[in-house]
Amino acid sequence: MEDRYDYILEAAKQLFLRYGVKRTGMNDIAREAGISRQTLYKAFANKDEVLRATIRSLADRVVLDIEAGLKKAGGLGAQLDVVFKHAVIEHYDFLQSSPNAEDIIAGVTSTSQKELEAGAKRNTEIIARVLKPYSSAIENCDLTVDQYADFIQRSSTAAKYNAKSKKHLIDMLSALRMSALKVTSSV
Repeated sequence: MEDRYDYILEAAKQLFLRYGVKRTGMNDIAREAGISRQTLYKAFANKDEVLRATIRSLADRVVLDIEAGLKKAGGLGAQLDVVFKHAVIEHYDFLQSSPNAEDIIAGVTSTSQKELEAGAKRNTEIIARVLKPYSSAIENCDLTVDQYADFIQRSSTAAKYNAKSKKHLIDMLSALRMSALKVTSSV
């Protein structure tokens, strides 16, 4: 069952990328996954459930990739690079690979938005954990670790959606990284 579930989510992800969320239907997902509509509806009640599960699956992958990367990263700068790579740059590349990136973003429903927010919260918690050893320096700037982690997460997400190009995204993340190193007295 788990393999079929993953296969459905992979098929949905490919269709959402190719055609956008609004133009992808349950029939399309079933056909792409090589299963009957009945089998798809046994796993998911509707397209919104598929979308939410797809977002959750992608967020889970981001967390696993960040955690694996952090085990190898030494120092705050390298740790932030890992977070930015998996939570921001790879997602930017993912959206840029779709001719329907705008529709993917616009096709997110209010319940799917909750999945995005849950993923962002997990990323914020990871950033807070990375910043924890620098709490004294952060507090000297009249911030808490949680406030600064939230700022870094939201700023990097804003950069992902507002970058004019990949170079622009990298430049904005570099500025954010440098500000974090300055705030934490790590430079």
